[in-house]
Amino acid sequence: MNHENRNHEDENRETEGKEVNADSGVRSSASGGEKTDDRFRAGILAGLAAALVILICIWGVWTIADRVHGSFATGEITEKDVADKLDQLNALIDKYYLYEDEIDEDALIDGIYSGYAAALGDPYTVYYGEEETKALFESTSGEFSGIGATMSQAAGGGTITVTDVYEDSPADKAGMKAGDILCQVDDKPVDGESLETVVSWVKGEKGTEVTLYVERDGEQLELTAVRDTIEMQTVEYEMKEDQIGYIAVSEFDEVTYDQFKEALDDLENQGMEGLVIDLRNNPGGNLDTVTDMLRLLLPEGTIVSIKDKDGNSEELTCDGENEFTKPLAVLVNQYSASASEIFSAAIQDYGTGRIVGVTTYGKGVVQQLITLGDGTCLKLTIAEYFTPSGRSINGTGVEPDVEVQYVYDADNPEGDNQLDAAISTVREEME
Repeated sequence: MNHENRNHEDENRETEGKEVNADSGVRSSASGGEKTDDRFRAGILAGLAAALVILICIWGVWTIADRVHGSFATGEITEKDVADKLDQLNALIDKYYLYEDEIDEDALIDGIYSGYAAALGDPYTVYYGEEETKALFESTSGEFSGIGATMSQAAGGGTITVTDVYEDSPADKAGMKAGDILCQVDDKPVDGESLETVVSWVKGEKGTEVTLYVERDGEQLELTAVRDTIEMQTVEYEMKEDQIGYIAVSEFDEVTYDQFKEALDDLENQGMEGLVIDLRNNPGGNLDTVTDMLRLLLPEGTIVSIKDKDGNSEELTCDGENEFTKPLAVLVNQYSASASEIFSAAIQDYGTGRIVGVTTYGKGVVQQLITLGDGTCLKLTIAEYFTPSGRSINGTGVEPDVEVQYVYDADNPEGDNQLDAAISTVREEME
């Protein structure tokens, strides 16, 4: 959860079916000899400077002198010691490394920053390079420049298949259909390439054309799409039997609130008498988004409180003007994390609805995205959050009121016993 930008992130946001975070991240800049040494040395100094900037941003009470000359981990290591050791490593690589021609100097330098952050041992504290930062902010906004089609790849880097085409999207207008097998993007065959690399070819600047070669029913087709700004579809909904509404939320992006409110309003207009909200496999997202959505459901009171390392607290509240009073069930599983847990815990604490499924992931800490002024950023754990009743769910998760393990039914592959249980829970409350 990003407290500054209200981005509540989980580490596994990148999925095969989404056109996000798909840049290959490769920048070629390999050279040898003295030129390489100078470039690497410059990178070392830049890395140390960047690390110092990060420390100043986060721990403003420390000074550069304190950190560099007086208080590295042992209290004895200085900036010169670090630079000298990195020079030594670089000299050994330059002298002995077998694949010298394949060295990506920019990747080595980024590795300094990444390693510095990773050494904290916190899985949620991460340094993002320039391309990664761009993809990160793009993914949390829920908008990107592309064609509006989701794709998946068979295990082991196999066939890339179109799984969904957004209505009225560039892909739809070009004639692409779900089930198409992607063969080539412009002049680049996709065989042997990763999904992330192929998606990076498909994406591009708004208004530009991309030619896609697909196979459909044994025939190869050439489709030309004009890239545009695409809004991720993070909400799906429908009316089930007995006027029970169903809303599935895949993640909490900036675009999700409007999609959720539209779904809720439409179901209300259809005469909804009960509701199931499905947060299974939802990794989290934007804090403002989830709290705004909860303001459409909760009574007056605290939605979530956040406490930093100094004990300072902030409460996000609801005025209760839109309290949802119909029977409600929220579906969760072990992959419902972060903002999903804020949502389900608040519903549970207020008794607004019942939680159905299995215990959630257990990510109850807050991350802050700190931009570093050069297109990169640091995501740093800075606080813990608490539910309306004061519970910490970090490491424990939200336990369901109605525990239901998912059971695959070979005789009915489309069956969903957890959803059936959630609908039954709502139906019982309606009677």
